Amino acid sequence: MNHMRTWMFFLFLLITVSGLLSIPAKANPIDLTKAQIYCPVKDPKVLLRSLEILQQEVEKRSQIQWPIVKKIPKPGQAAIYLTTEKELTALPEPLRSAVSRMPATRSEGFKLVIEENTNKVLIVGNDARGLLYGVGRLLRKLDMRPGKITITGEASIATSPKYSIRGHQLGYRPKTNAYDAFSVAQFDQYIRDLALFGANSIEIMPPRTDDDFTSLHMKLPAIKMIGEQSRICREYGLDVWMWYPNLGKDYVHPDSIQKELKERHEIFAAVPKLDALFVPGGDPGDLEPDVLFAWLEKEAAVLNKYHPKAKIWVSPQVFRPTQAWFDAFFKHVNKDYPWFGGVVFGPWVKMTVQEIRKVVKPSIPIRHYPDITHNYSSQYPVPHWDLAWSMTSGRESINPRPHDEKAIHNALDEFGAGSISYSEGTNDDVNKFVWSDQDWNPETPVIETLRDYARLFIGPDFTETVAQGLLSLEQNWRGNLLTNQAVYQTLMQWQTMEKQAPLPVLQNPRFQMGQIRAYYDAYTKRRLLYETELEQQARDALAGAETSGSLPAIKRANEILEKAWKNRILPEYRTKCFALADSLFKSIGAQLTMEKHGAMSGRGNFMDNIDIPLNDSPWLLDQMAKIEKLTDEKARVLKIKEMLHRTDPGPGGFYDHLGAPESWQRVVSGLSWEADPGSLKSPRIGFGVGLVGVEWVDEIKATGFKGQVTPRVWMKQAKTLYDQPLKIAYDELDPKATYRMRIAYTGRFRSRMKLTTDDGSVIHDFIQTGEQPIYEFDLPQAVLSDGKVTFIWTCGEGERGSQVTEIWLIRK
Repeated sequence: MNHMRTWMFFLFLLITVSGLLSIPAKANPIDLTKAQIYCPVKDPKVLLRSLEILQQEVEKRSQIQWPIVKKIPKPGQAAIYLTTEKELTALPEPLRSAVSRMPATRSEGFKLVIEENTNKVLIVGNDARGLLYGVGRLLRKLDMRPGKITITGEASIATSPKYSIRGHQLGYRPKTNAYDAFSVAQFDQYIRDLALFGANSIEIMPPRTDDDFTSLHMKLPAIKMIGEQSRICREYGLDVWMWYPNLGKDYVHPDSIQKELKERHEIFAAVPKLDALFVPGGDPGDLEPDVLFAWLEKEAAVLNKYHPKAKIWVSPQVFRPTQAWFDAFFKHVNKDYPWFGGVVFGPWVKMTVQEIRKVVKPSIPIRHYPDITHNYSSQYPVPHWDLAWSMTSGRESINPRPHDEKAIHNALDEFGAGSISYSEGTNDDVNKFVWSDQDWNPETPVIETLRDYARLFIGPDFTETVAQGLLSLEQNWRGNLLTNQAVYQTLMQWQTMEKQAPLPVLQNPRFQMGQIRAYYDAYTKRRLLYETELEQQARDALAGAETSGSLPAIKRANEILEKAWKNRILPEYRTKCFALADSLFKSIGAQLTMEKHGAMSGRGNFMDNIDIPLNDSPWLLDQMAKIEKLTDEKARVLKIKEMLHRTDPGPGGFYDHLGAPESWQRVVSGLSWEADPGSLKSPRIGFGVGLVGVEWVDEIKATGFKGQVTPRVWMKQAKTLYDQPLKIAYDELDPKATYRMRIAYTGRFRSRMKLTTDDGSVIHDFIQTGEQPIYEFDLPQAVLSDGKVTFIWTCGEGERGSQVTEIWLIRK
């Protein structure tokens, strides 16, 4: 028995020790406070500004300037070795041996080796860019605080980028929400920041785009600033792209062509470095492919006069595409023009990138041009965004979407050679860094990027809290805002950080961008709850009009609805948001309002929407004002009843607002969002009522159809893009009954649409929507014979898509 107990004791001890050994030991940080830098690289074309970046960025955060030494540091001395594979022989053998144990790297790759026992750090670039990116990785992982610098051995890595194109568009033009206010120094720092996370390309713009020529914020004329942007990229060893749309009125007449070529001479001569020209096929600059490519050949000759190796890339972007247009476009693409660089896949491209890859020669590269800056009416809108968010946050607010960006990237990345994002300012700052990390390695966890972002740009004490806070901001935009309790938790997270943060962090614009979103989101949610309840109280007052009298009921309803702006809730949150907006304008030129900060309408000015009504008060007040003018009491009571019962389909009937989550179940899905984030083959949510004669809707407001105030729900609808059918399915209908179908067609596309059913019956032929909102049709008895029906909307070739907002099936 004693032997058994002894055996059991040793078995227990063995299991316990084995378990402890299996737990990875937490790496002890090594102290680099007194480190020296040794760099055997002498070629300035290889070293570029990498050494300068390392010294400067460390000193900014620690107030410590690491000295650069000419001799190899002594064995006991903490040191940073900065070299390339070519100069590796200049290092002592033990260090070379440590490097040799790491996996090999490819072009632009690097090895970062942390020698914990000797307090040595080695950055070994495969080439000049590898050296830069190795410095970036070290800076991302360092714990830098005043008077102290440490790092752990866990940061050791050998890595190379998967994709050869990794960059972002930084257009110096008035339309952007911050870039036009940047100084040369700010562009230098921002380009540097992006490079530290692996970006190798920056896309600039010519002075003339689909925009004003200048703005009150500009520090330099555009022609001079793009020269500075190009110079900065050259000094960092980055590629320079230029987005250059065709804005001339005529690209056939010799005089018009000469005028356009003259401008190209001026622009291309103004930039010291230009590696590629991106000319969109449309959005803006719609040209027929034969005219487009004939012009591009002339443009290429001018381009190569100043930049002999530069190529021209073209996108099949076109608002109203036809098959004939695409056939002609890709015929030219595949002709192997010597000046042609590749195809760009971006917003308003009807074909999927998979389809483009199939029709384009394998030797021709495809560059992604992802819209990471817009929340709706865009290439990759926030899926199933709540209407309250679209009305307040708008199309171009501060929008960290880290998990969405990774999902979008990873769904499509394998069909291209990398990406340069479409950006309109600093609102998408987080998204840029996530996208660059994914272009480097699509397996990079989002949280790793966010931790590096927080550690480097805000401070090591906020590495985890800010990273999680950014993830929480993304969660705020998930699902139904009325029931999303996470909004309050997110605010509490940021408020706790706010209390703990020292003044430099509180003044940090990247921290403030998270702060303002947390307060703005919480304020919006509380307003939505408040105003939703006020609307219900107003409706209750109106429901008693027959008893109380119509005019007293209307007066009471007006008083209730007016509380939303006469008795505002949480004014301190509102004040906080405006204070942060002012601070962001002063520090980085972020233009969050039109009047005070000089923003352009519908761009980054989401603060202008902070008080926009979130309930149906605009429409109710408008209707009540009309009803009050009626002289007959019975007529007033009847109109009130009609107003309150606007969505009532009657006994045995059906009503659906297709922008609402509870009705989306009727929308026949295509591919999953994860497989089709651009919804080129799937339905999506659309926003905007649609104005007669207006192609674009800057902001989501309850106006449309010749300026009349409209119901709130008309601002959100189900839609598909281009000629992709929109299908809405019903079941449990009475097969013996007859129904009248009422449809509300709203939305900014205003397409010519046709409605059929799954058995081929035509409910209505092509009609031009946008002229009136409501249509009614009798349903043929035959389509309901089994109690089920699927309605199918299609639009004509060259249209932008189908949009349907409300459906009533009224039992006759």
